[in-house]
Amino acid sequence: MNTSPTTEELSPFIDIPRARWAPLATWETRQLTEDEAQGLGGVIEELSLDEVEQVYLPLARLTRLRIEAAGNLADRTADFLGHARQRVPFVIGLAGSVAVGKSTTARVLQRLLQRDGALKVARVTTDGFLLPNAELQRRGLMRRKGFPESYDRRALLQFVADLKSGDSQVCYPRYSHQHYDVTGESIALDNPDVVILEGLNVLQTGTGSGAVFVSDYFDFKVYVDADEPSLRNWYLARFERLRRTAFTDPDAYFHRYAVVTENEAREIALEFWTEINLVNLEDNILETRERADLILEKAPDHSIRRVRLRKA
Repeated sequence: MNTSPTTEELSPFIDIPRARWAPLATWETRQLTEDEAQGLGGVIEELSLDEVEQVYLPLARLTRLRIEAAGNLADRTADFLGHARQRVPFVIGLAGSVAVGKSTTARVLQRLLQRDGALKVARVTTDGFLLPNAELQRRGLMRRKGFPESYDRRALLQFVADLKSGDSQVCYPRYSHQHYDVTGESIALDNPDVVILEGLNVLQTGTGSGAVFVSDYFDFKVYVDADEPSLRNWYLARFERLRRTAFTDPDAYFHRYAVVTENEAREIALEFWTEINLVNLEDNILETRERADLILEKAPDHSIRRVRLRKA
């Protein structure tokens, strides 16, 4: 008899279909109103109350359990060492492809976690840690913007290290999507209880003995996943929506794409997807998926159809 373990048995994840995930919510976290849900959606992603109730309420409950467990462990460790516990935020790393809906996930989770006022939750994107456009141009990296080498990785690492060192006020750089560049200004975090750090490559590691990575500081790692055809379609739809809205501003970096024809715009967007974003996904982002503690798997309509939770 063949007693070799199955692929499912060898997987470090528990696969949870939406129908089994949804009942895991409790009403400890209050439901959002329809207006609130709509306000948290993305450029092309509409957020329904069903999605909040069936996907994000269970996620908020699980996250709260992890926050409580981390606090209990910190208390016991401080007792063990014989000193007062240092207050540090619980840091969530949120990764996934361009256009997958990371920002929507981050916004909804932030809103639900701080709903009763007990937690102060900050949301930070890694966009501010991109190198300035002038530096990217100097290095020949403008077509690699969003790839690991386009970030000030030392500054990003210092940021999360300062957070987990208990610094009372930690700053991060401001990014302008209108101008497609860092602004030179900083935003201060004022003693948050939870920080959601959202970015393409935040779960990435690398090579080298003794190297320290941003993901080493995360208490909970989440990856938002979808198949490539869906991601491509969402990227094209988002590009077209932005072309008709944000890009129409004459001061916008991408204003030139607002005045081309619809067919020309689609060809440009498809080139950006194929030659830049898909390459980054396949070479850098996708490989970090299996490092997550929880994977939210999306269907082509943007709804979460399955959750994969790392086994305890």
